[in-house]
Amino acid sequence: MTILQLAIASLSVGIGALIQGSIGFGLNVVAAPVLVLIDTTLVPGPALFAALALTILVGTRERGGIDAKGFGWLILGRLPATTAAAFTVAVLPERGLAIALAASVLVAVGLSLAGWKVRRTPATLVTVGALSGVMGTISSVGGPPVAMAYQDARGAQLRGTLSAILGFGATFSCVMLSIAGRFGTEEIRASLVLLPGIVVGFIASRWTAHLLDRGFVRPAVLGFSAASAIAAIVRYAI
Repeated sequence: MTILQLAIASLSVGIGALIQGSIGFGLNVVAAPVLVLIDTTLVPGPALFAALALTILVGTRERGGIDAKGFGWLILGRLPATTAAAFTVAVLPERGLAIALAASVLVAVGLSLAGWKVRRTPATLVTVGALSGVMGTISSVGGPPVAMAYQDARGAQLRGTLSAILGFGATFSCVMLSIAGRFGTEEIRASLVLLPGIVVGFIASRWTAHLLDRGFVRPAVLGFSAASAIAAIVRYAI
């Protein structure tokens, strides 16, 4: 990796970490498309490891806000859905599924802007967890469904709960990649290259998170959820 490539990679993960540290998700929405252009070995393993490191940092900072009960229901939905999605991708067109799921996020954003709100009941959280697992498996963007469910929560609860669920997902994915032989010594070395950008973005997010907590969390969640969905649609439609 050249110095220029390293600088671009560090900038992309730094910006992604800043966004995720502020609203709870967004690292690989920003960083993954850039990293794969720089070096294909940076995705998925190193990118997922960097995401895991960030979720640990944000989760530790926001540990008091984690919705432990809600996390349990989200995991209950996410685990089987992630497994099912892995098999579904093997038999159904990945492109069509990714576009359909991204479009559903845009619909949810529109409904939220119109005044519709998700009640965080066990049933809805299991459903949201399942959607997150499917989207995370198919398009690497699993944050928006959970963020939409917690859009009216306190900033700390939103970021803490998202960090818990995304951290669990990243850990599971890294273990599976390791078993498959796609996350070994080379990928670990590549992961270390990304960590400085993660740390810088996380530190900077302390200020932006505090700013958003002054009444701007919901607009930020809706705006970035819509942007993530549009980016996924564009990526798979082209």
